[in-house]
Amino acid sequence: MTSVFSKKDFVATKWFTLEKIIQLVTGVYIVPKIFSALGTVDIGKLKFVESVLGMLTPIFFLGLSAICIREIVFNPKRYQLILATAFYLRLISWIAVLIGIIFYFSLTENSPLKGLYLIIAFSYLFKLTDVFEYYLLAKKWTKIIFISKITSLSVIVVLQYYGVKNQFDVYYFAKLIALDFFIQGLIYSIILKHKKLLIIKEWKFSWTLGKSLLKMSFPLILSNSLIMFYIAIDELFLKFYHGDHANGIFATVQFLVIGLSWNIGFAIINALYPSLAESFQKNTIHYQNKIKVLFKIMLVIGLFIGVFYSLFGNFILDSFFIETYAEAKTPLLIFCWAPLFVFIGMIYEKHLVNTNDLQKNVYRFILGCVSNVILCYFLIPIWHVNGAAIAVLLSHFMTNIVYIFLDDKSRKEVLAIIY
Repeated sequence: MTSVFSKKDFVATKWFTLEKIIQLVTGVYIVPKIFSALGTVDIGKLKFVESVLGMLTPIFFLGLSAICIREIVFNPKRYQLILATAFYLRLISWIAVLIGIIFYFSLTENSPLKGLYLIIAFSYLFKLTDVFEYYLLAKKWTKIIFISKITSLSVIVVLQYYGVKNQFDVYYFAKLIALDFFIQGLIYSIILKHKKLLIIKEWKFSWTLGKSLLKMSFPLILSNSLIMFYIAIDELFLKFYHGDHANGIFATVQFLVIGLSWNIGFAIINALYPSLAESFQKNTIHYQNKIKVLFKIMLVIGLFIGVFYSLFGNFILDSFFIETYAEAKTPLLIFCWAPLFVFIGMIYEKHLVNTNDLQKNVYRFILGCVSNVILCYFLIPIWHVNGAAIAVLLSHFMTNIVYIFLDDKSRKEVLAIIY
């Protein structure tokens, strides 16, 4: 890894990976307690609300993350203008979405999930401060991100444990999501202000830059919308056919595979992206070598996740969760192989960002969404949560593997890099 990536790249990855490992350890300790305390039905409700609002996150985030990081790497002196413009664009979009949600609930009968929707939607106001991460990632200052997230995690885990011991309801744990975002943003602001890198007087909105950023990020907005719909499809089908209990079971599988496992791969890829962008701009051969090494690393991690849950998945569910969650054993054995495909797709997406070929991201997720809808329609009514796990696994294969080989240019590029 260090032969093609610099020591600074490696350090950036180290902090990201360490953060995810600490999240994994604390998650193994506290999350099963929360799941057990709330039960499958309340967990199903919370995760369903998060998934539905998750379909709106492309509007909240506007696909600006990778674009802004790339622009800061290419134009470091303009970072204040880039961050300010991204912040105000996202603030405007958040206000518009919140007004829409409030208007919707004012026209409908009282929903038992209304409170959860409003709490989670309001939490995205504090999430605006993650624009500071764009700069930190571009500068490879991942230690600051590590400090912020681990400090916030420490506070939240203590409050979660307090909530479990006192048997607080699902609304308490939903509010902790908002508090988590707030603490992280506050720490970023304090550190950047102390380093004199956050100069509010210079934070001016540029319409010209704003239009340019939105134009560049538009394919990512579309593809991210498809991704979030893609993720929510299974939960929508499960709720329709089998109710909140089934969603609670599937949420357990997602927590173990996504929350604890593939987030480590996601962190590594994000930490190394600035290095990929630099090499793409300066040295094509060096860029290809970095992509090749990253492919190998992610394949090893993906295989490890699949083998780990195949061997120890049943033990984990029996040891850390109450008996109600035993139904998650088979879907976990199926879904645990998804990271193997997803990691390849994540690397491919970063390559598309660099080559400004993001329309292909839209096409591949259209393929994934269509595949997932068809598979869910046929499999979930018959095989319940097992059907959802099969549908997601196969649709990930279609999105991240099949599409690359269907697209002639992508197939040649990937094969050239690998071989």
